[in-house]
Amino acid sequence: MAFLDITGVSKRFGGLMALSDVSLQVEKGEIFGLMGANGAGKTTLFSVIAGHVAPSAGEVVFNGTRLTGLSPSRICRLGLCRTFQIVRPFAGLTVAENLRVAALYGSGRKLSAVEIARVVDAALEAVDLSDRRHLDAAQLTLSGQKRLEIARALATGAQLVMLDEVMAGLNPTEVSAMLATLERLRGDHRLTFVIVEHVIGALMTLSDRILVLDHGECIAFGTPEEIGNHDRVAEVYFG
Repeated sequence: MAFLDITGVSKRFGGLMALSDVSLQVEKGEIFGLMGANGAGKTTLFSVIAGHVAPSAGEVVFNGTRLTGLSPSRICRLGLCRTFQIVRPFAGLTVAENLRVAALYGSGRKLSAVEIARVVDAALEAVDLSDRRHLDAAQLTLSGQKRLEIARALATGAQLVMLDEVMAGLNPTEVSAMLATLERLRGDHRLTFVIVEHVIGALMTLSDRILVLDHGECIAFGTPEEIGNHDRVAEVYFG
């Protein structure tokens, strides 16, 4: 069985079909890309997987556990965590304190003060924020706040992290640094990623496989090279 197995997921909001019979399988250790224009259904799919939105049909299974119907907090404690397009660190708390909250309430593990300190230190080091641990999180640059989002996911003990436009708003140098960080996290921490990203070059570089959505429907699936040569994808993006 795949690490993340999504079968026949549909979501209707009144008269709008946001997702229509979407299926995909993500293998452990994979970086899986979700591609599509605005309104394609990518964030809705993330919300269904993470438990923020209930599907109208279909099911989601993670690491052998059926997620459909579980709360977001329960899903997080099973090892699946998501980030959001708009970063929202806990204002008034330092970078390290943000991670302590994640370790205390997001992991589902009973950790001692010493263990929490180790989790926080490891997460900070993993995303290159150790030297900013005492800063108020709101003082970080956009790039720093996006790294903090990833670090909070790490502090929960996540095995699979869903990244929603983690490179949006970053300059080319910051995008390159983020790509290197994600590759290192996959290798050093054995993380699996599902990524929604409008920086198409970054998505193509990073992903092992990509699924393309258009108006809630899957229109293409394959390697970055196959997606880049797909006629329907070119039509949707370029007309």
